[in-house]
Amino acid sequence: MSLFSVGSVVQSRGREWVVVPSEDPQVLLLRPLTGGEGEECGIYLPLVRLGLERIEQAVFPLPKAEEVGDAVGIELLFDAARLILRDGAGPFRSLGRVSIRPRAYQFVPLLMALRLDPVRMLIADDVGVGKTVEALLIARELLDRGEIKRLCVLCPPYLCEQWQKELKEKFHLEAVVVRSGTISQLERHLPQGEYSIFSYYEHLVVSIDYVKSERHRDNFILHCPEFVIVDEAHGAAKPGSSARAQQQRHELLCRLAAKPDRHLILLTATPHSGIEESFLSLLGLLKPEFSRLDLSRLEGKKLDELARHFIQRKRADIVHWLNEETPFPQREYLEKTYLLSSRYRELFDRVYQFTQDLVSTGKRLQGWRRRIRFWAALSLLRCVMSSPAAAAAALYERSRKGSSVEEEGVSDELYLPYIYEPTDAETLDTQPAHIIEESEADLTQSERRQLRKFAQLAESIKGTEDDIKLTRCTALIAELLREGYHPIVWCRYIATSDYVTAELEKRLEPLFPGLKVFSVTGSLPEEDRRERVAELANYPYRVLVATDCLSEGINLQDHFTAVIHYDLPWNPNRLEQREGRVDRFGQRAKVVKAILFYGQDNPVDGAVLDVLLRKAHAIHKTLGISVPVPMDSEAVLEAIYRALFSRASRFKEQVVQLRLFEDMEVEEFHRRWDRAAEREKESRTRFAQRSLRLEEEVQRELLEMDAVLGDQKAVERFVLNACQRLGFGIKPGPNEVFTITPPPGNALPDFLQSMLPRADWCITFKTPPPQEGVDYLGRNHPFVVALARYLLEAALSQGAAAPASRCGVIKTMVVPRRTVLLLLRLRFLLEQPDKRPLLAEEVVVTAFYGFPPDRLEWLNEKETLTLLQDARADAAITPRERREVLEEVLGWWRDLLPGLEVFARRRAKKLEDAHRRVRAAARLARRGLSVRPQLPPDLLGLLVLQPVPKGVRR
Repeated sequence: MSLFSVGSVVQSRGREWVVVPSEDPQVLLLRPLTGGEGEECGIYLPLVRLGLERIEQAVFPLPKAEEVGDAVGIELLFDAARLILRDGAGPFRSLGRVSIRPRAYQFVPLLMALRLDPVRMLIADDVGVGKTVEALLIARELLDRGEIKRLCVLCPPYLCEQWQKELKEKFHLEAVVVRSGTISQLERHLPQGEYSIFSYYEHLVVSIDYVKSERHRDNFILHCPEFVIVDEAHGAAKPGSSARAQQQRHELLCRLAAKPDRHLILLTATPHSGIEESFLSLLGLLKPEFSRLDLSRLEGKKLDELARHFIQRKRADIVHWLNEETPFPQREYLEKTYLLSSRYRELFDRVYQFTQDLVSTGKRLQGWRRRIRFWAALSLLRCVMSSPAAAAAALYERSRKGSSVEEEGVSDELYLPYIYEPTDAETLDTQPAHIIEESEADLTQSERRQLRKFAQLAESIKGTEDDIKLTRCTALIAELLREGYHPIVWCRYIATSDYVTAELEKRLEPLFPGLKVFSVTGSLPEEDRRERVAELANYPYRVLVATDCLSEGINLQDHFTAVIHYDLPWNPNRLEQREGRVDRFGQRAKVVKAILFYGQDNPVDGAVLDVLLRKAHAIHKTLGISVPVPMDSEAVLEAIYRALFSRASRFKEQVVQLRLFEDMEVEEFHRRWDRAAEREKESRTRFAQRSLRLEEEVQRELLEMDAVLGDQKAVERFVLNACQRLGFGIKPGPNEVFTITPPPGNALPDFLQSMLPRADWCITFKTPPPQEGVDYLGRNHPFVVALARYLLEAALSQGAAAPASRCGVIKTMVVPRRTVLLLLRLRFLLEQPDKRPLLAEEVVVTAFYGFPPDRLEWLNEKETLTLLQDARADAAITPRERREVLEEVLGWWRDLLPGLEVFARRRAKKLEDAHRRVRAAARLARRGLSVRPQLPPDLLGLLVLQPVPKGVRR
């Protein structure tokens, strides 16, 4: 092996390094022997040839006889060495850099992706299953294989920070957020010259609404990374209407997909909006011919081909999968009601009559002026029935300047999102005062005075017993708090959220000392929303009141366990998104409650319930999935409009039975929805990928990767042993929670001390954590990584004073004759045709009886690991005897090397077979694939087990 071969050990600048692959042949890329990829150093080779840089061949230093410790110290070293491995030698290279252990079912999209070149996939798993993890696992794997260099996540602007956090915390990828509010800061860090933000930064999270515009689109497409993930992809399907924003998103994706070698992963829990053309437009981004499929007649080769690119699973498909249980909470669905007070009834009746007249007289108008009457009527009724605060705000906040919009060129998109809640755009939760204001241009002075009187009446109801909706909700929340639930109250408007928050705090604080109620709305910057949610989590009694600005993007399952729909959404998809914030994997509660809260004599609620929400819940209960309404948003609004205004509805009874609109009875509407549900059920049956199992060989590789890199049991053993060795206090508690207390004084290095809380720290090695205030420690948790690196570096530099030992001798009952355990670090070159070689590493233990060179008997791997974990001192040994034994065994190193090289080659062959098995499962080419060991192996440490003489006991 040459001096500069990948995997060789060299000395330069006063320390030892490992040569790692470099993209530039003129640059020698080096990584410290005990360091990570963040500490890599590049040396310009012409400087070496000129003598300005010096690089020498080096060997990994052998342990010394005086660096003696015990079996626990050796085991600590073994665990520390493998827990800092990042370039694992197994076939799934990404697992060494992933902070979580993905569920078995989450490897299915990865296997599917490895079969495709380029990777073009639509992942449509159910809400809360983990599509983010599935997509980023694919990206991380391709990065670590060297098949891509950069990645980009395209998502709605309100999801940017969430993606950035997932990339960093779970996959150790630093990404910048690109949207209107970050451009100036990002541009300041560009070097001088013609640089684009989209080409300069390695990994990007980009607001799709920022780059869809003509101003930025061309620059983005020109410099876009080769791997793109599109979240909430249904919002970029070809729209069934003239929605300009969605059309722009779709055009952007069409241009990205036009580059034939671009990797493209689309994510959505609702791929089929009910409009077949829109769904086919998404499939067409994967392969153009998919846009022409007849899905009702799909079979044979066409079905098989689509199934290679499309995966869609509901929770029931993966709860029990591959001998692994994935716990999801049980959702308890409840309906709770209230009756309007006489004064609130008066407000509604007067507003309803006014809106009837508004719509009726609007029929004499034309075009946009006629539509604005319709929108104003719906807006006004919805604000009134949301809360008196929303009604007053919508009516008082008008500028009274008359119409400010010219009719020509007005887009409905400026108004529809304030009435209907589209799930493909950022939530608009302000009161639609501007819609009411626009309608005033054609009102008489008498009608305008009526509006002011409505506002005054609403204002007089605020905070009084006449607001029975609020009073009844307060009682519901008190009941939930007594039962130990932490509720979220979902509201439609900012004014309602702030009003409900203030009233709940005032009414509930005397009953629940320490209660905290926060309002989180679109009026807050996104970072403030997250901070407010995080702060609220510190209170034992807590209530989050929020608008739909939180129904996507921030997972709330860690701190909240119940949902109350204070305002019913007019989009059933939004209902599922709200409930999906708490009902998802990682929720610690076994049961979460979802309460549909509505007025029995509230005609607005009645129309939405009868037309939309009850049917949506019935389908979800039957199929276990959500099925979108098979109509576009304008048609849904038309349905609600006709339910309210097509007849002079009679609201004298307490409970109003509303009939649906004239041209389509409710039964026919629901029959269309049922047909859509059946199509969705059939689709999920076809594309659930139940036939694509992780073969036994692949499952075995996952288990072996855990053995090499360290599974959760190894992490637990390492952390507890290391903390005990370093002087921490450790107190086990219920539910596998440990409380650790840092050692007094300054006994720890500064970098470790800075990671610890000042007081007791509650940790667990279970995921998800069993309770709040408990931190989960996985192999890539910063504290675990820092602890492992510190112990390994200390073992190499501090000798016998190190907490983890490089060598030891004990007398033990577990062996009949002297046995030597060798802790080795092996390096391998993974070579594939037409690709640069990859460096892979693993830490292994091997053991032998006897004496070199010709009386050696090597133990198998299972026996060796059992000895390492079980061997404990059963008899005393003198320091002199220990030193003599170690000097003798260390003197055998050269004689042991031939046998160790055979062991390394056998290990390389085993790894090569594993890579071939996984590639076969993914149907990848195996010809030319090889795994070669880089010799000699590093001897990290050794443990000599001496048998206890008969009759001797400790």
